[in-house]
Amino acid sequence: MPDRDVETIRDLIYYQYAKIIARSAFRAADGAEAKRRHYGFVKQTFRKLKCGEISWSDILREDWQLMELGKQCVYCGADDDLDREHIVPRSLRIKPECGSCDTIQGIHNQVLACKRCNAAKGAWGLYEFFRKRHPGEKKYYDVIPPLVEKKYLKTILQCHVCAGTLDDASPFRDREISVLDIDTIIR
Repeated sequence: MPDRDVETIRDLIYYQYAKIIARSAFRAADGAEAKRRHYGFVKQTFRKLKCGEISWSDILREDWQLMELGKQCVYCGADDDLDREHIVPRSLRIKPECGSCDTIQGIHNQVLACKRCNAAKGAWGLYEFFRKRHPGEKKYYDVIPPLVEKKYLKTILQCHVCAGTLDDASPFRDREISVLDIDTIIR
């Protein structure tokens, strides 16, 4: 469980984003280190995001940062055989309008990925994909590239708004809330 104050999908999205902010601010190697070494900052940032005292940057910022990285796969770093990959799968159908929704179909939901990673991710949500990709890693969600995760969180939040699930507690009531709950509308 991420934190005892994380009770809804919205909370979980903000909590993951707070870890990314800490990771960047303190140059932590991954989300686990950011949480372990700067938990107070993560918690404070989460609370500020949750109450609206601070807000995250426009997704356009991540688009520009990804462009600055050059043409390489966001998942493995390969620099050849690249395709556009939709972080939230474009096959998502919460409502009939999803097929033409700019949030899902637009450039802000796309990254460059090599054909192998793109095929491996397929229609999986980002957290499920990394769980499958790192089966021995208990905290697989802490190794997701921050720029990809930020774009994903901003996009999937809008999808949860559309689905009416943003303020739901864990969709799997038989267990604690986890990052996989963010992906539930994709399955």
